[in-house]
Amino acid sequence: MLEEALTVLAAAGGTAVVQAAGTDMWTGLRQAVAGWFGRGDEQRQRVELERLDRTAEELQTVLAADAERVRIRQEAAWQARIEDLLESLGNSERAQAAEELRVFLAQHEHEGGVSAGRGGMAVGGNADIHADRGSVAAGVINGEVRIDTPFGAGPSQG
Repeated sequence: MLEEALTVLAAAGGTAVVQAAGTDMWTGLRQAVAGWFGRGDEQRQRVELERLDRTAEELQTVLAADAERVRIRQEAAWQARIEDLLESLGNSERAQAAEELRVFLAQHEHEGGVSAGRGGMAVGGNADIHADRGSVAAGVINGEVRIDTPFGAGPSQG
C-alpha cells in the first residue's frame, strides 16, 4: 500500500488527465503521461497513448447527463493505474517516478493558461455577462433558449 502522499499524487494525476482531455493542454500532458508510464519502453508508451486517446474520446462524446459519472470513473481509473505503477517499483525507483510525476503535473498545470473543453467557457481574468431589456446573457448555453413576449404586454412592450 502506498503512503498517503503518493496516493494524493496519484489522485492529482488522474484528475489532471481528465481535466486536460479536449483542452489546449492535452497534447503536452498526453505525451508526458505516456512517457511516464512507458518508462523508456516505446511499445508501452504507444499503448498508453492509445489508452489516453480512448479516455479523451469517451470524455468528449459522453452525453451531458452522464458526463459527471464518466469523469469520476475516468479519474478513479487513472488514479488506480498510477498507484499500480508506483506500487510495482522499488523504493528508489518509486521516489524517482513520483518526483517525475510531480514535475510534469506542475508543468502542465500552468501550460496554456486557461482552457476549457468542448461546450465550456474558461476565463483567465474578469468576465462581465449581463442581460439588458429582456435579453438573455450567458457564458455558455447548452440547449434551446426562447424569448417570448410576456402575457399581457402592451403595444410599447412587444
